[in-house]
Amino acid sequence: MTESIVTIYHNPRCSKSRQTLQLLEDNNISPTIIEYMNEPPDRQTLIKITQLLGVSIRALLRTTEQVYKDAGLDDDSLSDEDLLEALSQCPSLLQRPIVIVDNKKAAIGRPPESILGIL
Repeated sequence: MTESIVTIYHNPRCSKSRQTLQLLEDNNISPTIIEYMNEPPDRQTLIKITQLLGVSIRALLRTTEQVYKDAGLDDDSLSDEDLLEALSQCPSLLQRPIVIVDNKKAAIGRPPESILGIL
């Protein structure tokens, strides 16, 4: 059996992200770590993530961030393109952490245990 390829979009300053990474390591998984604040995902990657998660672009947004409020991103008339642009310009808006397995399954680690279903 081949080993799964696991990727985590990680923010080391986020406690949930650190806990999720620890959970992966506790399960003997050494993921590829993408510190998305330094390497923000491009638009195509964001679209792929939403497809894997089965959610809308809007569901990737951290609605509690001040920048979300300041940018008026709670406006329901904004298109997916508008939201993708906002995410690509401000990676702190991205829900975290996101774990992807074999480019086929994904989960947001909130709570961290929610990733166990895709491993």
